[in-house]
Amino acid sequence: MQPLRPQRLHPGDTVVIAAPSGPCTPDRRDELDSGIEAVRAMGFEVELSGLVESAARRFWRSGTPAEQAAEVNSLLADPRVRAIVPFAGGNATTGYVDRLDFEAVRADPKPILGFSDMTAIHLALHSRTGLIGMHADFAPGFGKFWASADAERLEQIRELVRDLLTGQIDDVALPAENTWETWKPGKATGRLVGGLLDRFIRLQVGPLAFAPERFDGAILFWEEVGRNIGHVWNDLHVLRSAGILDRISAMVVGIPIHLSGPADRHGPVTVKEVVLDVLDGIEIPVLGGVDFGHTGPNLPMPIGLRASVNADDHELRLLESPVT
Repeated sequence: MQPLRPQRLHPGDTVVIAAPSGPCTPDRRDELDSGIEAVRAMGFEVELSGLVESAARRFWRSGTPAEQAAEVNSLLADPRVRAIVPFAGGNATTGYVDRLDFEAVRADPKPILGFSDMTAIHLALHSRTGLIGMHADFAPGFGKFWASADAERLEQIRELVRDLLTGQIDDVALPAENTWETWKPGKATGRLVGGLLDRFIRLQVGPLAFAPERFDGAILFWEEVGRNIGHVWNDLHVLRSAGILDRISAMVVGIPIHLSGPADRHGPVTVKEVVLDVLDGIEIPVLGGVDFGHTGPNLPMPIGLRASVNADDHELRLLESPVT
Protein backbone atom coordinates (compact mmCIF):
# COMPACT_ATOMS: atom_id res chain seq x y z
CA MET A 1 0.00 0.00 0.00
CA GLN A 2 1.31 3.43 -0.94
CA PRO A 3 1.59 6.04 1.82
CA LEU A 4 -1.27 8.54 1.90
CA ARG A 5 0.03 12.00 2.70
CA PRO A 6 -2.36 14.36 4.47
CA GLN A 7 -2.95 17.80 3.03
CA ARG A 8 -0.51 20.40 4.30
CA LEU A 9 -1.68 23.06 6.72
CA HIS A 10 -1.78 26.77 5.90
CA PRO A 11 -1.70 29.72 8.30
CA GLY A 12 -5.16 30.29 9.69
CA ASP A 13 -6.34 26.71 9.13
CA THR A 14 -8.58 25.22 11.80
CA VAL A 15 -6.97 22.73 14.16
CA VAL A 16 -9.29 20.90 16.57
CA ILE A 17 -8.11 19.83 19.99
CA ALA A 18 -10.08 16.65 20.59
CA ALA A 19 -10.50 13.96 23.23
CA PRO A 20 -9.99 10.62 21.46
CA SER A 21 -8.53 9.09 24.62
CA GLY A 22 -8.56 10.51 28.14
CA PRO A 23 -10.91 13.26 29.38
CA CYS A 24 -10.09 16.91 29.95
CA THR A 25 -11.00 17.09 33.61
CA PRO A 26 -11.51 20.54 35.23
CA ASP A 27 -8.24 20.29 37.15
CA ARG A 28 -6.34 20.15 33.83
CA ARG A 29 -7.80 23.33 32.38
CA ASP A 30 -4.46 25.11 32.67
CA GLU A 31 -2.89 22.39 30.49
CA LEU A 32 -5.64 22.84 27.91
CA ASP A 33 -5.22 26.60 27.90
CA SER A 34 -1.47 26.29 27.36
CA GLY A 35 -2.11 23.92 24.46
CA ILE A 36 -4.58 26.30 22.85
CA GLU A 37 -2.09 29.15 23.17
CA ALA A 38 0.74 27.08 21.72
CA VAL A 39 -1.23 25.87 18.68
CA ARG A 40 -2.39 29.42 17.98
CA ALA A 41 1.21 30.60 18.22
CA MET A 42 2.03 28.10 15.47
CA GLY A 43 -0.29 30.12 13.22
CA PHE A 44 -3.52 28.13 13.33
CA GLU A 45 -7.07 28.75 14.49
CA VAL A 46 -8.10 26.48 17.36
CA GLU A 47 -11.44 24.87 18.15
CA LEU A 48 -12.30 22.41 20.91
CA SER A 49 -14.26 19.23 20.30
CA GLY A 50 -17.44 18.47 22.18
CA LEU A 51 -15.86 15.85 24.44
CA VAL A 52 -13.09 18.27 25.40
CA GLU A 53 -15.49 21.10 26.20
CA SER A 54 -17.92 18.93 28.14
CA ALA A 55 -15.16 17.31 30.25
CA ALA A 56 -17.21 14.14 29.84
CA ARG A 57 -15.90 10.99 31.42
CA ARG A 58 -16.60 7.28 31.15
CA PHE A 59 -14.23 5.55 33.55
CA TRP A 60 -10.76 6.71 32.39
CA ARG A 61 -12.02 7.75 28.96
CA SER A 62 -13.67 10.87 27.55
CA GLY A 63 -16.72 8.82 26.59
CA THR A 64 -17.95 5.41 25.55
CA PRO A 65 -16.26 3.79 22.56
CA ALA A 66 -19.29 4.70 20.42
CA GLU A 67 -19.14 8.35 21.54
CA GLN A 68 -15.41 8.61 20.96
CA ALA A 69 -15.63 6.97 17.54
CA ALA A 70 -18.46 9.33 16.58
CA GLU A 71 -16.42 12.38 17.55
CA VAL A 72 -13.27 11.27 15.72
CA ASN A 73 -15.25 10.31 12.61
CA SER A 74 -17.10 13.62 12.57
CA LEU A 75 -13.76 15.46 12.65
CA LEU A 76 -12.36 13.26 9.90
CA ALA A 77 -15.36 14.08 7.70
CA ASP A 78 -15.55 17.83 8.46
CA PRO A 79 -13.87 19.78 5.63
CA ARG A 80 -13.31 22.78 7.92
CA VAL A 81 -11.10 20.70 10.21
CA ARG A 82 -7.58 20.59 8.79
CA ALA A 83 -5.82 18.76 11.63
CA ILE A 84 -6.65 16.90 14.84
CA VAL A 85 -4.54 17.21 17.97
CA PRO A 86 -5.54 15.19 21.05
CA PHE A 87 -5.73 16.76 24.48
CA ALA A 88 -4.24 13.71 26.19
CA GLY A 89 -3.49 10.00 26.01
CA GLY A 90 -4.75 7.26 28.27
CA ASN A 91 -6.48 3.94 27.65
CA ALA A 92 -9.32 4.19 25.17
CA THR A 93 -8.47 3.91 21.48
CA THR A 94 -8.29 0.11 21.37
CA GLY A 95 -12.03 0.14 22.13
CA TYR A 96 -13.02 1.80 18.87
CA VAL A 97 -10.25 1.66 16.25
CA ASP A 98 -12.39 -0.83 14.35
CA ARG A 99 -15.13 1.83 14.09
CA LEU A 100 -13.01 4.49 12.38
CA ASP A 101 -14.28 5.91 9.10
CA PHE A 102 -11.53 4.84 6.70
CA GLU A 103 -13.38 6.21 3.68
CA ALA A 104 -13.45 9.68 5.25
CA VAL A 105 -9.68 9.49 5.65
CA ARG A 106 -9.20 8.51 2.01
CA ALA A 107 -11.51 11.31 0.87
CA ASP A 108 -9.85 14.04 2.92
CA PRO A 109 -6.55 12.98 4.50
CA LYS A 110 -5.57 15.38 7.27
CA PRO A 111 -2.78 15.38 9.87
CA ILE A 112 -3.52 13.58 13.10
CA LEU A 113 -1.07 14.07 15.95
CA GLY A 114 -0.43 12.36 19.27
CA PHE A 115 1.52 9.53 20.87
CA SER A 116 0.99 6.88 23.55
CA ASP A 117 -2.64 5.66 23.23
CA MET A 118 -2.87 7.38 19.83
CA THR A 119 -0.49 4.72 18.50
CA ALA A 120 -3.49 2.47 17.90
CA ILE A 121 -5.23 5.10 15.74
CA HIS A 122 -2.09 5.97 13.81
CA LEU A 123 -1.35 2.34 13.04
CA ALA A 124 -4.96 1.40 12.26
CA LEU A 125 -5.34 4.27 9.80
CA HIS A 126 -1.98 3.55 8.22
CA SER A 127 -2.81 -0.15 7.96
CA ARG A 128 -6.12 0.47 6.16
CA THR A 129 -5.49 3.69 4.23
CA GLY A 130 -1.74 4.34 4.23
CA LEU A 131 -2.27 7.65 6.10
CA ILE A 132 0.95 9.11 7.44
CA GLY A 133 0.20 9.88 11.08
CA MET A 134 2.28 12.32 13.09
CA HIS A 135 3.52 10.54 16.21
CA ALA A 136 4.15 13.73 18.20
CA ASP A 137 3.01 15.63 21.27
CA PHE A 138 -0.51 16.29 22.49
CA ALA A 139 -1.68 19.90 22.51
CA PRO A 140 -0.48 20.65 26.08
CA GLY A 141 2.89 19.17 25.16
CA PHE A 142 3.43 22.13 22.84
CA GLY A 143 2.59 24.37 25.79
CA LYS A 144 3.45 23.94 29.45
CA PHE A 145 2.93 20.22 30.05
CA TRP A 146 6.63 19.31 30.11
CA ALA A 147 7.37 21.42 33.17
CA SER A 148 11.06 20.55 33.30
CA ALA A 149 11.65 21.13 29.58
CA ASP A 150 14.06 23.79 28.43
CA ALA A 151 12.24 26.71 26.77
CA GLU A 152 14.56 26.68 23.77
CA ARG A 153 13.99 22.96 23.26
CA LEU A 154 10.21 23.43 23.40
CA GLU A 155 10.37 26.17 20.78
CA GLN A 156 12.68 24.05 18.61
CA ILE A 157 10.18 21.17 18.63
CA ARG A 158 7.20 23.47 18.00
CA GLU A 159 8.91 25.02 15.00
CA LEU A 160 9.92 21.63 13.64
CA VAL A 161 6.39 20.23 13.90
CA ARG A 162 4.87 23.39 12.40
CA ASP A 163 7.28 23.32 9.46
CA LEU A 164 6.60 19.63 8.83
CA LEU A 165 2.83 20.16 8.94
CA THR A 166 3.00 23.13 6.57
CA GLY A 167 5.29 21.40 4.09
CA GLN A 168 8.28 23.65 4.70
CA ILE A 169 10.61 20.70 5.39
CA ASP A 170 11.21 17.66 3.23
CA ASP A 171 14.61 16.49 4.54
CA VAL A 172 15.79 17.03 8.09
CA ALA A 173 17.98 15.39 10.70
CA LEU A 174 15.96 15.20 13.90
CA PRO A 175 17.68 17.21 16.64
CA ALA A 176 18.82 15.28 19.70
CA GLU A 177 18.52 16.76 23.17
CA ASN A 178 20.22 13.95 25.07
CA THR A 179 23.05 11.74 23.82
CA TRP A 180 21.70 8.98 21.59
CA GLU A 181 23.37 5.59 21.83
CA THR A 182 24.63 2.98 19.40
CA TRP A 183 23.16 -0.30 20.60
CA LYS A 184 23.97 -2.08 17.35
CA PRO A 185 26.05 -0.39 14.62
CA GLY A 186 25.06 0.22 11.03
CA LYS A 187 22.99 2.31 8.65
CA ALA A 188 19.58 1.71 7.09
CA THR A 189 16.81 3.44 5.17
CA GLY A 190 13.13 2.56 5.40
CA ARG A 191 9.65 3.70 6.39
CA LEU A 192 8.97 4.52 10.03
CA VAL A 193 6.47 2.33 11.83
CA GLY A 194 5.79 2.00 15.53
CA GLY A 195 4.87 3.96 18.64
CA LEU A 196 3.94 2.71 22.09
CA LEU A 197 5.01 -0.93 22.15
CA ASP A 198 2.00 -2.48 23.86
CA ARG A 199 -0.50 -0.69 21.56
CA PHE A 200 1.50 -1.91 18.59
CA ILE A 201 1.33 -5.49 19.89
CA ARG A 202 -2.43 -5.25 20.49
CA LEU A 203 -3.09 -3.95 16.99
CA GLN A 204 -1.09 -6.82 15.50
CA VAL A 205 -3.37 -9.43 17.06
CA GLY A 206 -6.57 -7.88 15.68
CA PRO A 207 -8.23 -7.40 12.29
CA LEU A 208 -6.32 -4.16 11.60
CA ALA A 209 -2.89 -5.79 11.81
CA PHE A 210 -0.22 -4.93 9.28
CA ALA A 211 0.43 -7.64 6.72
CA PRO A 212 3.89 -9.19 7.21
CA GLU A 213 5.27 -7.65 4.02
CA ARG A 214 4.47 -4.14 5.34
CA PHE A 215 7.48 -4.56 7.65
CA ASP A 216 9.93 -5.31 4.85
CA GLY A 217 12.72 -2.77 5.20
CA ALA A 218 10.82 -0.73 7.80
CA ILE A 219 12.42 1.21 10.64
CA LEU A 220 10.66 0.06 13.80
CA PHE A 221 10.53 2.71 16.53
CA TRP A 222 9.06 2.10 19.95
CA GLU A 223 8.94 3.24 23.57
CA GLU A 224 7.16 2.06 26.69
CA VAL A 225 5.88 3.44 29.98
CA GLY A 226 4.73 2.02 33.31
CA ARG A 227 5.30 -1.68 32.70
CA ASN A 228 7.46 -4.53 33.91
CA ILE A 229 10.63 -4.83 31.89
CA GLY A 230 9.97 -8.56 31.59
CA HIS A 231 6.75 -7.75 29.73
CA VAL A 232 8.76 -5.62 27.30
CA TRP A 233 11.04 -8.60 26.72
CA ASN A 234 8.00 -10.79 26.02
CA ASP A 235 6.46 -8.27 23.62
CA LEU A 236 9.69 -8.03 21.65
CA HIS A 237 9.80 -11.81 21.42
CA VAL A 238 6.27 -11.77 20.03
CA LEU A 239 7.60 -9.59 17.21
CA ARG A 240 10.57 -11.91 16.77
CA SER A 241 8.47 -15.06 16.62
CA ALA A 242 6.09 -13.37 14.14
CA GLY A 243 9.07 -12.80 11.85
CA ILE A 244 8.79 -9.00 12.07
CA LEU A 245 12.28 -8.47 13.47
CA ASP A 246 13.73 -10.43 10.56
CA ARG A 247 11.99 -8.12 8.09
CA ILE A 248 12.81 -4.67 9.48
CA SER A 249 15.94 -2.77 8.48
CA ALA A 250 16.58 -0.99 11.79
CA MET A 251 15.21 -0.31 15.26
CA VAL A 252 14.95 3.02 17.08
CA VAL A 253 14.22 2.88 20.80
CA GLY A 254 12.89 5.80 22.82
CA ILE A 255 13.45 6.43 26.50
CA PRO A 256 11.12 4.03 28.33
CA ILE A 257 10.16 5.36 31.74
CA HIS A 258 8.59 4.00 34.93
CA LEU A 259 9.57 0.44 34.05
CA SER A 260 9.79 -1.92 36.99
CA GLY A 261 12.67 -4.34 36.99
CA PRO A 262 12.89 -7.99 38.01
CA ALA A 263 12.96 -9.00 41.63
CA ASP A 264 16.10 -7.98 43.50
CA ARG A 265 17.31 -11.55 43.69
CA HIS A 266 17.58 -11.63 39.88
CA GLY A 267 19.76 -8.53 39.65
CA PRO A 268 19.35 -5.34 37.59
CA VAL A 269 18.64 -5.30 33.86
CA THR A 270 18.44 -2.43 31.38
CA VAL A 271 16.26 -1.90 28.32
CA LYS A 272 19.39 -2.06 26.19
CA GLU A 273 20.24 -5.50 27.59
CA VAL A 274 16.69 -6.70 26.92
CA VAL A 275 16.79 -5.47 23.32
CA LEU A 276 20.17 -7.03 22.60
CA ASP A 277 19.04 -10.29 24.19
CA VAL A 278 15.99 -10.48 21.91
CA LEU A 279 17.98 -9.43 18.84
CA ASP A 280 20.65 -12.07 19.34
CA GLY A 281 21.55 -13.22 15.82
CA ILE A 282 19.57 -10.44 14.12
CA GLU A 283 22.05 -7.95 12.69
CA ILE A 284 20.30 -4.62 12.25
CA PRO A 285 21.27 -1.11 13.37
CA VAL A 286 19.76 -0.11 16.71
CA LEU A 287 19.71 3.50 17.88
CA GLY A 288 18.73 3.91 21.53
CA GLY A 289 17.74 6.71 23.89
CA VAL A 290 15.98 8.81 21.23
CA ASP A 291 13.82 11.75 22.34
CA PHE A 292 10.27 10.64 21.59
CA GLY A 293 7.46 9.35 23.72
CA HIS A 294 6.66 9.87 27.38
CA THR A 295 9.85 11.72 28.23
CA GLY A 296 8.97 14.70 25.99
CA PRO A 297 9.11 17.11 24.39
CA ASN A 298 8.43 14.72 21.56
CA LEU A 299 10.41 14.54 18.37
CA PRO A 300 7.93 14.07 15.49
CA MET A 301 8.03 10.53 14.07
CA PRO A 302 5.72 10.41 11.01
CA ILE A 303 4.45 6.85 10.62
CA GLY A 304 4.93 5.62 7.06
CA LEU A 305 7.51 8.26 6.13
CA ARG A 306 10.87 7.36 4.59
CA ALA A 307 13.71 7.92 7.04
CA SER A 308 17.32 6.92 7.51
CA VAL A 309 19.15 5.67 10.59
CA ASN A 310 22.88 5.96 11.15
CA ALA A 311 23.45 4.26 14.46
CA ASP A 312 27.21 4.84 14.22
CA ASP A 313 26.86 8.63 14.02
CA HIS A 314 23.70 8.82 16.17
CA GLU A 315 21.59 10.28 13.37
CA LEU A 316 17.92 9.87 12.52
CA ARG A 317 16.81 11.74 9.40
CA LEU A 318 13.42 12.27 7.76
CA LEU A 319 13.88 12.00 4.00
CA GLU A 320 10.65 13.50 2.64
CA SER A 321 7.72 15.68 3.55
CA PRO A 322 4.90 14.04 5.54
CA VAL A 323 2.31 16.26 3.79
CA THR A 324 1.30 17.14 0.27
